[in-house]
Amino acid sequence: MNYTLFKDFLQMLEQFETETQFSKSYPGTVQGFKNWICDHQTDDRASEEPYWEGKENGRTAESAINTLLVHLNRYAKSYSKSAISDSEFSTQEDFIYLINLKAFGEMTKMELIKKNIHDKPAGMLIIARLLRHGWIEQHDSEADKRSKIIRISEAGRIALEQQMKKIRQATHIVAGNLTHKEKMELIRILNKLDRFHYPIFSRNIHPENLIETVYSEHL
Repeated sequence: MNYTLFKDFLQMLEQFETETQFSKSYPGTVQGFKNWICDHQTDDRASEEPYWEGKENGRTAESAINTLLVHLNRYAKSYSKSAISDSEFSTQEDFIYLINLKAFGEMTKMELIKKNIHDKPAGMLIIARLLRHGWIEQHDSEADKRSKIIRISEAGRIALEQQMKKIRQATHIVAGNLTHKEKMELIRILNKLDRFHYPIFSRNIHPENLIETVYSEHL
């Protein structure tokens, strides 16, 4: 018997159990162990530059990133549409607004709109729709009487809870076959992009000047 190989195998198995005992990313099965080994081999190749469609013809990485983000957004919307197909929600924005109000508490209309990266007209339409359904409530702001403070209503909580199982399933599907480590790395990268873009978005730069302004200031 090759005892060195057996010893290496036991050390690897111990590492697998240590890394996964508090995580559900890999089941404690032979298949889970095989997936863990495969993903660790993938990590070793992560430093290699990936291929993207059109690369051989000079297509840039920035072009590939833009296209892939657009595609992923469309995939996510299709799953969200399925999650609310049997409900009174009209769009995914309806339940996303409610989720934000439930998670972060009451806020002004503009704070909610900004949090969801919408312009004011689109955001006000969503808020008006939620008010018509009775899913949110509003009252005057004590700090600024011109502003309205909105919060999720009990009816809104009920409507949201009725769909949460499917909404959670949709979010799991969007993450696809990424490993736990890949999910953490993706969150880190997307957070970095979000921190770059959100201050620019918050400035409300006119569309005619947006690209020129951002390109001259940052790139």
